[in-house]
Amino acid sequence: MNAALLLLSAIIIFVFMNIMFLIAQFKKDNSIVDIGWGLGFLAVVSGFTFNIGSPSISQFIFLGMIAAWSLRLAGYIFKRNHGTGEDYRYAAWRKEWGKNVVWRAYLQVFMLQGFIMWIVLSPSYAVFSSQSESLNPTHYIGILLWLVGFYFEAVGDAQMMRFKSNSFNKGKVMNTGLWKYTRHPNYFGEALLWWGFGFFSFTPELWWLSITGPAVITFFLLKVSGVAMLERKYDGNTKYAEYKRTTNAFLPWFPKK
Repeated sequence: MNAALLLLSAIIIFVFMNIMFLIAQFKKDNSIVDIGWGLGFLAVVSGFTFNIGSPSISQFIFLGMIAAWSLRLAGYIFKRNHGTGEDYRYAAWRKEWGKNVVWRAYLQVFMLQGFIMWIVLSPSYAVFSSQSESLNPTHYIGILLWLVGFYFEAVGDAQMMRFKSNSFNKGKVMNTGLWKYTRHPNYFGEALLWWGFGFFSFTPELWWLSITGPAVITFFLLKVSGVAMLERKYDGNTKYAEYKRTTNAFLPWFPKK
């Protein structure tokens, strides 16, 4: 592995997250970091691409996949959050942290997410350390997984946004479209596309880099910030309880009778 990539990644992330932090202080909205999450990955991988001067076909494709994922995600979160104020999670922390909100947000939101980003970027370290000039079967497997994951994430998000935009659905539970087969198609898609990045970046020598990022993302989605958090949010909701009874939490499958 090229150690210079780790250093370059850390520098880009540090600068990027400090810029996001300053924007958040100006807007008094720490949830701006969610918009910046995907864009930070794009900044790093773009830095890798332009740093090496002449990227291989696999490196160029990897950049394209990162760009498509990050720009869609940032655009979706911006559209979803626009005009709604600070996200409820960050608003709760702002109230809890009181006069310490600035430095705690800097360390526990922006720098912490930057550190996680640095780890999750591990497939990119494998891709840009590789000397391969051609595509192999694991590249094609990775692209396929990424495409399916991107579909679940993008379509799931779009379906939920349309559902919530209709006032007739207020108080109802979304259980149609992809949401009929999994309670969290967007999170399933996010995890799957990251495993796509992992397969795409796989080499026997750097296999551990290929799986670290996807494994961390999957853990966070299932146990920390994704599925687990939303499941707690709807705990006690009788309509959601029925939805849970019939629909898988994560892996898509046909509804139970």
